Amino acid sequence: MFGIVRPCTHRLTEGLKAEWMAHLCGLCLALRNDHGQFARVVTNYDGLIVSVLTDAQAGHAEAGRRTAGPCPLRGMRTASVAKGEGARLAASVSLVLASAKIRDHVADQDGLLRRRPVAAAARKVATGWHRAGTRTGSTVGFDTAVLVDAVDRQPAVERLAGPGTPLTVITEPTETATAAAFAHTAVLAGRPGNAEPLAEAGRLFGRLAHLLDAVEDRATDAAEGAWNPLTATGTGLEQARRVCDDALHGIRLALRDVDFADAKLVHILLVHELRRAVDRAFGTTSCRHAGHDGAAGQPPQYGQAAPYGAPPAGGPYYAQGQQPLNGPQNPYSGGHGGGAGGAGGFGGSGDFGKGPHQPKKPRGFFAGCAAFIGLCCTCRLCCADDYEGPWSRKKRKGCLSDCCEGCQCCEACQCCEVCECCACCDCGC
Repeated sequence: MFGIVRPCTHRLTEGLKAEWMAHLCGLCLALRNDHGQFARVVTNYDGLIVSVLTDAQAGHAEAGRRTAGPCPLRGMRTASVAKGEGARLAASVSLVLASAKIRDHVADQDGLLRRRPVAAAARKVATGWHRAGTRTGSTVGFDTAVLVDAVDRQPAVERLAGPGTPLTVITEPTETATAAAFAHTAVLAGRPGNAEPLAEAGRLFGRLAHLLDAVEDRATDAAEGAWNPLTATGTGLEQARRVCDDALHGIRLALRDVDFADAKLVHILLVHELRRAVDRAFGTTSCRHAGHDGAAGQPPQYGQAAPYGAPPAGGPYYAQGQQPLNGPQNPYSGGHGGGAGGAGGFGGSGDFGKGPHQPKKPRGFFAGCAAFIGLCCTCRLCCADDYEGPWSRKKRKGCLSDCCEGCQCCEACQCCEVCECCACCDCGC
């Protein structure tokens, strides 16, 4: 699975976890039922948000559910899964965007796609997915041409970008595509008045997705000489973070104007989990309740503006070359420093004396598909605590894993089921 919104099961109550899994499985089964088993490889965490938004506005969850048979990805258990137009819209969007992604890789001649037979096979798969996505989109009244146009415009936008180009110019095609998909959920739910604020939320979500992908791939792109919007425009991480924080704030404001029948899961995914996705990408605190240090990367240096006004990790002596109290070399720290290299610290291997971790080179499309099938057949995709992403080769968490990505206050994170105590997590609602 891939996507930026990956909620930890510890942060979801049993009811919300079951609801989230219902939409994830519903998207997967909608792809299988309409387009065959192989189409299930485009199942992604972000695509199911379209299904979640549709159900949250319609408000009749039971009517939009069916019981699915045993599945290896659920440990051979049956489950109640989402069905209907929301799941089909999510499937349509996922197929069309995956098709465009394959064509982009073929045009760039990435990996095995440099070979003509492999490139020809990839084009055939892309063409089939494009037609399937367009066909499914038409059944729910969604014109996928806006998605295709956005993807086709992206290379031209990137070619014209240079130092000083605003990031929002580069992310505009992605914003347009996600805005159209989010807005159409209002049509499917019979609430046309929600279309405008949902389009705004979708536009900002697309901006975040594009930028977080650029932040996470920055080192890899630099090593491979690949194009990256941050490098091309000369944008630093601080400025990129400000753009992401503005987008998060805009999404919260837009969702307040949407008339939901049940907004709990939408709020968890697009407010709480989206905030954690940004924190994870930038290597800052992964849980806002207790003010933990950066679990996914290096702590901010003293003297820099720490995010959200939090004091920088290490205190005032950190910048003077002295070891912070929670550092890995401090004998009284228990070996659990918050930095990336601390023994037992999240994000570090605990091996002293080794150089920085070099990211693994991503797999090509077909090698990734083979790895994905292996993960499915061994049930690691959902049941393992973590696994290596089939394409990106980044560390991922299993769908049903209880791993919390370094969050040390899981019980507190469950307080927001009804969002009656959101002040505890500073989400502004």
